[in-house]
Amino acid sequence: MATPPALAADAVLGLLVPLWQWAIGLLVLVTVVVSARKLLMRGPSRMGGALLLAGGAVLVLTAISYIMESL
Repeated sequence: MATPPALAADAVLGLLVPLWQWAIGLLVLVTVVVSARKLLMRGPSRMGGALLLAGGAVLVLTAISYIMESL
C-alpha cells in the first residue's frame, strides 16, 4: 500500500493556527486594557461588575482559542 498524499489544506491550516493565536491574544489584551480603564473611571463601587466583565471576556476568548486549536 502506498502512503496517502499530503493535503495542501493541512499545511495552510498549520500555518494559520499561530496567526489565530496571536489574534486571540491581541483581543484578550485589548479587552483587559479597556476593562481596566473602565474600572478606574467608575471607581471602587463598580469594581465587581467590571472584574466579572473582564473575567468573562478572558474565559470566552480562552474557550474559543481551545476550540480552534482542537479542530
